Amino acid sequence: MPTRKKTATRKSSKEPPVILVTNDDGVTAPGIRNLVEAVKDLGKVVVVAPDKPQSGMGHAITIGSPLRLSPVTLYEDVEAYQCTGTPVDCVKLAVDKVLHRKPDICLSGINHGANHSINVIYSGTMSAAVEAAIESIPSIGFSLLDYSIEADFSAARVYARKLTQMVLAKKLDKHLVLNVNIPALPEEEIRGIRVCRQAYAKYQEDFLERKDPHGRQYYWLTGAFTNFDKGRDTDVWALNNNYVSVVPVQFDLTNYVLKAKLEKSWK
Repeated sequence: MPTRKKTATRKSSKEPPVILVTNDDGVTAPGIRNLVEAVKDLGKVVVVAPDKPQSGMGHAITIGSPLRLSPVTLYEDVEAYQCTGTPVDCVKLAVDKVLHRKPDICLSGINHGANHSINVIYSGTMSAAVEAAIESIPSIGFSLLDYSIEADFSAARVYARKLTQMVLAKKLDKHLVLNVNIPALPEEEIRGIRVCRQAYAKYQEDFLERKDPHGRQYYWLTGAFTNFDKGRDTDVWALNNNYVSVVPVQFDLTNYVLKAKLEKSWK
């Protein structure tokens, strides 16, 4: 385990930025490998990711069982670890036990499948990025709209690198967190980057009821994604129109408009 002295920031602007990379699909997933390859020459990349898929874990943390952290040799010239916990656990352990400092940026992904609209609530990919932002680490969560293990990440790599460079180049809010979704298209068919708001959309869910070989009931969650938002400024619209969607998100869930109304009426 590294024993570098704990410091809050880089000692010198000449030192390369420290880039923490994590995900929710597991440390061996093609998406995280492509993300590492896209940014590994932009700074000192350190990978801390789950040892198995953790999709849909949201902001879960491990409190009832021990966590284990093991070094792995998966990426050339890149320090990497696998963790038995959730994506959020990975960020916490990376800062406290691996880096002994806050990285300059945290990148999460590249996720296999969409994290647009309401998916941001359930996504382990985005929860890792949000956790970093809570710790005052600018972060970006990347997702490619292709669930296949054989997905083509070529365009995603280009945009992941471009957006990482943009965030590193200009000092922004230390709580910055961006939700980036990339269409499953060749790079030449993508029309560029569009900064959006989160669409109002959700899954129309159903639980299929089945029986196991012993005759006991169990349920299997299914559903179809339904977009109720017709706005042309949403992430769903952008992706349907071949743009990379970039949604700035935040961990403060306060509804300030409603708060102002209630302060006047609830006295």
